[in-house]
Amino acid sequence: MEIRTTATDSHMGVAVYRISTEEVGQDVGDEIVLVTQVSHSQDVHGDTRIRWVYFMLGAATLLSWNALINANPFFISRLSGSPWKAPFSSYLSSDYTASNLITLGYAIVTSKQSSPSRRGFWSTALTFAIVAALFMTTFIHPSPTPFFYFIMISAFCMSGAAAYLSNSVFAGAALFGAPYMQSMMSGQAAVAVAVSGVQVISSAISVWGTTPLAPVISDTDRDGKAEEASARIFFGVSALYMIATLLAYRWLASLQVYRTTMGALEDNLKARVASDEADERQALLTPALPSPAEGSQILRVLKTNFIYNFAVGYVFTVTLAVYPAITVSIKPTNPNTHPLLFSAVHFLMFSSGDLLGRHLCSFPRLIIWSARRILALALFRTLFIPAFLLCNVEHPFPVTPFINSDVVYMLLLCALGISNGYVSTLCMLGAPSLEHNRRLRGRQEDVDVAGTIAGFCLIVGLTAGGFGSFGVRAVICNCNPFAS
Repeated sequence: MEIRTTATDSHMGVAVYRISTEEVGQDVGDEIVLVTQVSHSQDVHGDTRIRWVYFMLGAATLLSWNALINANPFFISRLSGSPWKAPFSSYLSSDYTASNLITLGYAIVTSKQSSPSRRGFWSTALTFAIVAALFMTTFIHPSPTPFFYFIMISAFCMSGAAAYLSNSVFAGAALFGAPYMQSMMSGQAAVAVAVSGVQVISSAISVWGTTPLAPVISDTDRDGKAEEASARIFFGVSALYMIATLLAYRWLASLQVYRTTMGALEDNLKARVASDEADERQALLTPALPSPAEGSQILRVLKTNFIYNFAVGYVFTVTLAVYPAITVSIKPTNPNTHPLLFSAVHFLMFSSGDLLGRHLCSFPRLIIWSARRILALALFRTLFIPAFLLCNVEHPFPVTPFINSDVVYMLLLCALGISNGYVSTLCMLGAPSLEHNRRLRGRQEDVDVAGTIAGFCLIVGLTAGGFGSFGVRAVICNCNPFAS
């Protein structure tokens, strides 16, 4: 099948498909040539309705991760007295990111054999089912070890579903253009702020009228009621949000502009299904293997955008090396500050900074397109690792922190978030841009591949940072970080 697209205009290097579409099918022997003529209009801001849907989809791709890390106090309260309690945050980060890496890698190499809209829909549905199951755990009290393994399995499955959803959303946003990519990235940051805000409110209510002296040894209440109520809100709201996202995605997939923009990917699948006489209702994990040409394209784009891909991966390697596995062990220096509320505010500070950093990229004057400058910013963030180790980290022996101020610590968290959001968004905007990324040499067919590969490298960075947090923990405690 041959698909011809006539482009008269483009925005930020990516054609924005809008308004009218005319399709003419012509039978030529055994082939069907689909000629598509699309009218384009240069729209700086894009279609508001579609941008909001991509905002929701961006939030959905990271909602499961943010719900899990913000529910850390609840999980830890249920693991009290078990050897899983101390290293739980590092295990959770590593489990989630490893699953995301493996699944997203498979999703990328098979992206041409499956419908993006179908992948997105079933991934969202699976996430809803698992979140609903986690919601039910707030009403039961299993023993620590079975509970630990249940959370690990749930996180692994949620991460896989998020990877498939991310693959679909990144490809679509890259084809629609930079405004839609920026909306999706902002949605990823906004969900973290929303979940963190809920945690702060529920934590403030739970510690109202209590003194900070009671939980000196543990960040959680002795009966775990506050953490249980907070987690119940997290998972309940998350489940409702995933339903809303399912409806919004179905609406988006029904639009003519979506079918036109994503036509090359959707029609490629239909051609394969027809030739193989396969069932249209294929499973989420399609057994088809990528062709040699597709594999060659992936490797070529990976090498072409190496600087962007390395930069976005390194950004998240630094972030996950300290947040949240290490930052949750940093205690308030002010004895009048309740540790549970302090932990909740720390999540909110990072999330708010991350959202602000991503929003900065909505102003054209603040966008940096140079791959080398973006890489320099990413490498400069390495200084955050020793900076957080100088804060009031919980040690097995008394240590006087060099940074002995809660305000300075919160400002560091905010800076970590702003730089994380800003630099990662610069990478995601630059990698698939035909106008600003000359390395793509004007190849329209590489745009969606560049976007999904950059998203994959982002997950590689998350995985490296998650496992790297064990090493940072070992430096702090001078012990076996997997069991202490």
